[in-house]
Amino acid sequence: MEFVNSAGFARQLDEQDELKIFSDEFLKPQHNGKEMIYLCGNSLGLQPKAVQLKLTRQLANWQNLGVEGWFQGDEPWLAYHQLLKPTLAGIMGAKPAEVTVMNSLTVNLHLLLVSFYKPKGKRYKILMEGGAFPSDQYAVESQVKFHGYNYKDAVIEVMPREGEHTLRTEDIVAQIEQHADELALVMFSGINYYTGQFFDLQAITAAAHQAGAYAGFDLAHAAGNVPLQLNAWGADFAAWCSYKYMNSGPGGISGIFVHEKHHANQEFDRFAGWWGYRNDTRFKMAPGFVPEVGAEGWQVSTSPILLMAAHKAALDIFERTGGVAALRQKAIRLTAYLEFLINDINQQAGEELFKIITPKNPDERGSQLSIICKQNGKQFFDALVKNGVLGDWREPNVIRLSPVPLYNSFTDVYAAARFLAEAVHQVQF
Repeated sequence: MEFVNSAGFARQLDEQDELKIFSDEFLKPQHNGKEMIYLCGNSLGLQPKAVQLKLTRQLANWQNLGVEGWFQGDEPWLAYHQLLKPTLAGIMGAKPAEVTVMNSLTVNLHLLLVSFYKPKGKRYKILMEGGAFPSDQYAVESQVKFHGYNYKDAVIEVMPREGEHTLRTEDIVAQIEQHADELALVMFSGINYYTGQFFDLQAITAAAHQAGAYAGFDLAHAAGNVPLQLNAWGADFAAWCSYKYMNSGPGGISGIFVHEKHHANQEFDRFAGWWGYRNDTRFKMAPGFVPEVGAEGWQVSTSPILLMAAHKAALDIFERTGGVAALRQKAIRLTAYLEFLINDINQQAGEELFKIITPKNPDERGSQLSIICKQNGKQFFDALVKNGVLGDWREPNVIRLSPVPLYNSFTDVYAAARFLAEAVHQVQF
């Protein structure tokens, strides 16, 4: 599509948008009495209006049923997580038995690494992207230390080529092949939080398996954002949070994926809890842990129903849109329009004031652009906030802007770019 830098063109795109009705299902932060232009769904998604209703409903069940709420009512809590799995499986490209909801993201990564990081002999190393989100780095560091290894020796970080900001798939694969006989695990994020790069998870998985290693992923920035096919790609495991593109509340419930090929393996090491015990005999309270078949066998603690209720409110919206696949085309156009407008600012200025480091190829990014500011980046970010545009600032010089197809419009994107263009004349260089 040939874009035009005008308010009228943005309105025209909005009029043609069949998904625009869903924006009204979210509560927007206010700025000077008006709705903010919220472009920070990569960090925390907006609150669906239905969340309050879902929470109120479960609070009423708690009030009226007490402990019997686990077994009675129209949505008994004992099986409440089952209500989330079909939609979640669709978002992840998985089978319902391969996914479940539990805990928080880094806790889940640790629980999964207990099973899938099994160093033995010279095969003890973990390969991951350089510049991964710090929590992933800390989790991996503590895991290798727990097994008696040194981080610098046991962890291989794949870095971009000099002068580049993102990783080339061939370089990732080459590093896997180079260290094939040393690798126990390849663990990448689905989308790098800083650059917004969407990695080729299928190629990474294939290379890891060819090397004899497991392949696992942190999908915090990918879940609900880009199409995923975890089952078809053969990924061994994955974990994600639900509060970014899945809009399920700050610190919302996390989820995991474990491929069906591992479900029959009862010999996996795991940190067990009663909630992961096989469902049909759980209440016999017998000694000796026997895991439920599927991802549920990695569950540990009792389901936090209020967090799950908020998650269900958000997932119900995905269900009615047709899922990530239905949202993807709008996401591609929203992000491309923002890219066009930023490049137009540079053209008007006669220099590259704002360098987009997120890949240009739509297949290699989701709903996010990471923008390096040539000078005075924080001043530009503050100028956006002053005008009611909320993105995300990352030191030392990056603004992240994430137009989310569920609640952002082309007019939002146009207005944000216009305020950025106006700031060019206001910021001191």
